[in-house]
Amino acid sequence: MELPLVVGVDGSDSSLDAVDWAVDEAARHGVPLRLVHGSLWERYEGSRPSLSTARPAGEVMAEHIVASGAERARLRNPEVKVSGEVLPDDAVSALLQSGHEAFALVTGARGRGELAGLLLGSVSVAVAGRAVCPVVVVRGSERSRQGAVGRVVVGIGDSTESSDAVRFAFREAKARGCALEAVRAWRCPAHEHADHPLLADDPADAHGERASAGIDDALREAAGDHPGVEVVRRPVEGPAQKVLLDASADADLLVVGAPRRHGHRGLQLGRVAHTLLHHSRSPIAVVPHRD
Repeated sequence: MELPLVVGVDGSDSSLDAVDWAVDEAARHGVPLRLVHGSLWERYEGSRPSLSTARPAGEVMAEHIVASGAERARLRNPEVKVSGEVLPDDAVSALLQSGHEAFALVTGARGRGELAGLLLGSVSVAVAGRAVCPVVVVRGSERSRQGAVGRVVVGIGDSTESSDAVRFAFREAKARGCALEAVRAWRCPAHEHADHPLLADDPADAHGERASAGIDDALREAAGDHPGVEVVRRPVEGPAQKVLLDASADADLLVVGAPRRHGHRGLQLGRVAHTLLHHSRSPIAVVPHRD
């Protein structure tokens, strides 16, 4: 059975941007789109005795949010198969549960009723930090959200930690027919100098070469599976957060990995992914990997 792309909806402008992005993404990959809204209206209204035959306002609102989102999706692309569902749970739990049978999860950057000054909504952070499938947070410029740049960027860390993110990034670049830019940040510690016995004449050159070799190692298997994808390898000196944030300014999608440790129930993002979720200038995909 084909897994759907699941998008969380709550009626906010941010979630409508997520719906638009998700419709285009579902069309690229030829998968169905499922809209999910988590609502606990029954907890507050369902137990109240009432002589009225009118439906509870919370139920009506929840169904309207899903129905209007589904209609928006169908108008954007009638070829995409769209379904919607109201789940009797909070938004985070509803999306995390849906993620067990999803191609990926998509959320907006901020939810309904959250402060405009927030960099990222609490639901998006919680889902990205705990989901078992890739999570895309739709943010950044309209140009990036529309896929007009023609570039997917993937952050390369340790080769084993990057493998799932790299495969996801190759899949995205192929579906979009665009280039894949693999970026690995590197630093040259200040205490290193030219006569270090394990380094070449220029320590910076040695670190740059190691970073380049790390990119090759991380890409090797996935590149063999996607020979038609143009790949740009870019080792860059600097802190990983800044290097990838700069790269996101000229990308349709930034892809990063995040750890998932067995038995750990809290957020599992890593410092770099957490920072990029809050500041990325393009939509960002967080791809979990198991330690």
